[in-house]
Amino acid sequence: MGEISLGQYYPTNSILHRLDPRVKFIGTIVYIVSLFLVSGPVGYLCAALALFALVLLSKVPFRFILKSMKPIFFILIVTMLFNLFLTPGEELAHFLIFRITREGLVLALRMGIRLALLVMGSSIMTLTTTPNALTDGMERLFSPLKLIKVPVHEISMMMSIALRFIPILTEETDKIKKAQIARGADFDSGGLIKRLKSMIPLLVPLFVSAFRRANDLAMAMEARCYHGGTGRTQMKPLTYAKKDYCAYLITALFLALAIIFRVKGW
Repeated sequence: MGEISLGQYYPTNSILHRLDPRVKFIGTIVYIVSLFLVSGPVGYLCAALALFALVLLSKVPFRFILKSMKPIFFILIVTMLFNLFLTPGEELAHFLIFRITREGLVLALRMGIRLALLVMGSSIMTLTTTPNALTDGMERLFSPLKLIKVPVHEISMMMSIALRFIPILTEETDKIKKAQIARGADFDSGGLIKRLKSMIPLLVPLFVSAFRRANDLAMAMEARCYHGGTGRTQMKPLTYAKKDYCAYLITALFLALAIIFRVKGW
C-alpha cells in the first residue's frame, strides 16, 4: 500500500476533507481542464501554486502526493522522449538518428509538467474523500442521466469498489511476491521472456485472490439485500454548506483565470 496512493484515503481533519464530495469532484475536473487550457509558463506556474496550496490545505504529507507519480513514471519519461526527439523544428543538437529541436524541448517540458500536475491533482481528491462519499457525490452529480435510463448508481458503485480494491490488491501483490521469493522465485534476472514467464507464479494467485474477494463481496451484498439504486435512501444525505459555495466560487475564478491565460498565450 505504500507504493501507490490512488484509491487510498488519508484520514485527517482539514477543510478539504470537510468539503462536499461533489465540490471536490467538479474542482478536480476543472483543474484538469485548466491544465489543457494553459500553454505558457505563467499558466503552469499558477497551476503548480494552486496544487501546492491544495496540498497545504489538505494536511496530507507531500510524500503521499509524490507516490501517485510512481505508476506513471515510465509513461511520463516515454512521453517526454517521444516529444523531444520526434517534434520537427529548429535543431539544437543531434546524435545518430535523433534530433533535438527547440519546439520538441518546449513540448516535452510542457507535456511532462502537465501530466505530473494532472496525476497529483487527481490524487488529492481520493486522498481527501472516502470511497463512500465519492460514490454518493458521483451519484448525485450524474442523477439527471437517470432520465435516459443510465444506471448511475450502479456505475458509481462499481467505481467506488474499484478504487477501494486498488490498495487491497497492491498489498496482496506484495505479499504474494514476497512469498514466492521466499520459495526461490526470481523476478529480476534474465531477459524479457524469462521475466514474463516468472510473473506467472505471481499473476495466477493474484487473479484467484481477486475473484475470491469479488465473490465474497457479492455474497455480502446479497446477504444485506442489496438490489441496486431503485428506492434506496442515504443515511447521510449530501447538503451544501457555506464553505462549499465558497469553494465553487474559487473554482470558477480559477477556470476564468485559465481561460484568460489561454487567450493571452501566457
